[in-house]
Amino acid sequence: MMNLEIPSGLGDMLKDFTVAVLREKPSNLNEYAVEYFTRARDISKPKTVPMYIIVDDDEAGEPDLKPKTNKNKYARRNSVSAERYDPEADDDEKEKVVYPKSTEQRNRLKEDLEGILIFRSLDSDQINNVIDAMFEKNVTDGEVVIKQGDDGDNFYVIDSGTYDVIVDVNGDEKKVFEFDNKGSFGELALMYNMPRSATIRSSDDGILWAMDRSSFQRIILKAAFKKRKHYERLLEHVPMLQSIDEYERMNLADALLTKIFADGDVIIRQGDEADGMYFIEEGSVHISISKESGHVDRVGSLTEGKYFGELALIENKPRSANVVADGKVKAAFLERESFERLLGPCLDIMKRNSEIYKKYAGKK
Repeated sequence: MMNLEIPSGLGDMLKDFTVAVLREKPSNLNEYAVEYFTRARDISKPKTVPMYIIVDDDEAGEPDLKPKTNKNKYARRNSVSAERYDPEADDDEKEKVVYPKSTEQRNRLKEDLEGILIFRSLDSDQINNVIDAMFEKNVTDGEVVIKQGDDGDNFYVIDSGTYDVIVDVNGDEKKVFEFDNKGSFGELALMYNMPRSATIRSSDDGILWAMDRSSFQRIILKAAFKKRKHYERLLEHVPMLQSIDEYERMNLADALLTKIFADGDVIIRQGDEADGMYFIEEGSVHISISKESGHVDRVGSLTEGKYFGELALIENKPRSANVVADGKVKAAFLERESFERLLGPCLDIMKRNSEIYKKYAGKK
């Protein structure tokens, strides 16, 4: 039986599409779907540097959940000033927002952040900045955390509790999703300067971690901007990527994840199932072939700017060689799903370059 893997991001994409359909009630669903996903694609296409958002100064937003006074600790406010943000102009000299937390709270929040997509590209220092900038909010049964149509001023991570996602369709409320003691919400309005697309209402008592718009932009959006620029510079020097255009290179840069390996770490093990490929940022690796006799032949090495791990993805076969770190290695990892989606234009080049692996593997 074929093993089917759900592509990363598919659930969120279909959820957003469902919300849009329920709200607008198109007469022709097929035509609406074409227009919707075409529009979504065009919005996601970079014009200059799309990983950060220039926010209009006159935008006004939703509830302010930041502490105000002891009497009304999480008072709502009527509007929020959405300051224009440009990561290139951000000199990192602004005072960081820090909400004191106990060790237990920090550990709990760190666990909550694991697995949330927008935090995957952050290093340990950036994760600590996120933890510093988040404040705890207790919610009660029936409390509205986000209201559809409001502008966004906070991002939320769920620590505990269940939360209904509700869409107002011509005056009728429809529940379209439920968060159950995990997950996050509120980032889209902050990233794309859009009104809230749904209402989030607590269905029991719970705890949320919240981060204000300014901190979100300076930590999350700036990190994404810096990551893209760094990887763009790396990819510009990879010969086989000369056949892709600037937009495709930007998408590839966004999909990469940094991984660090110590001397002697086995990055790829012969015979394992392929989960992605690597681009070397710093350091070097050596390639070896394990023979049936148990002997291991060292067949080559790779340094900064080279890539490996693509052969098993191209041929949909197990790994044909071992790749081991020589000293500390920093590598950019591209997952299988992103490889299949983004590197189509480079497959012919990769197939030609992979002949060396086949030659050594054939000598086993």
